[in-house]
Amino acid sequence: MSDVTAELGRRERNKRAKLDRITAAASELFAVHGVDDVTTQQIAELADVGTGTVFLYAKSKGELLLLVQNAHYAEALEEGRAAAATAPDALEALLAVARPIVACNRVQIDNGRTYLKEMAFGDADEPHHRAALDIVARTEVLLSETLLKHEASTPADAPVLAHVISAIMLLAMASAPDPETSVDDVVRDIATQLAAVLAQR
Repeated sequence: MSDVTAELGRRERNKRAKLDRITAAASELFAVHGVDDVTTQQIAELADVGTGTVFLYAKSKGELLLLVQNAHYAEALEEGRAAAATAPDALEALLAVARPIVACNRVQIDNGRTYLKEMAFGDADEPHHRAALDIVARTEVLLSETLLKHEASTPADAPVLAHVISAIMLLAMASAPDPETSVDDVVRDIATQLAAVLAQR
C-alpha cells in the first residue's frame, strides 16, 4: 500500500468516525431535549468536534434530524415488511407496514413532526433530505407490492394507490401533535381511512 493510499484510508476513517460521533451526539440530545431545544454547539461539544465540522455533514438542525432519523425509519420499514409478510389480508398487511413507522415517528413527538416537515419541505439538494425521500419511495414500493400480493389492486393502479396510502399515513402522523395520542390511536385512524379506500376498489 502506498503512502497516498494509506493517507486516504486514514482520512476516510477519520471522516466516518466524526460522522458517527456527530450522529450519536445529535441522536442523544434530540431524544432527551427535542430538536428545537438543542443547539449545534451542544452537538459539537458532545461529539468533540468544532461547530464548523458539524456543518460539513449537515447544513442545519433539520438536516441533522434527518441524518439521525433516516436510519430509524429505514429500520421501521424493514420491520413492517417482515410483519406484512404474514398478514392475512390487504388491510392487515398495510397496517403491519404502517405500525412500526408510526411507532418510530412517535418516540419523540416534536422530533417526529419536525422530521415529517423536513421531509416534505426541506432542501431537495441536501443528501439527508434525498435519503428521506428514498425511504418514502421504498415504502410506496412495499405498499404497492402488498396490494398486489393480496389482489387489492391491478398492476397499473397499485403504484398510484400506494402513493395515496403513503399520504394517508404521513398526514395521520403529522396531524397527531398531542403526546397522549398513542400509536394505536394513529393506526386506528389510518385503518379507518384505508378501509374506506379499499372498499372503493
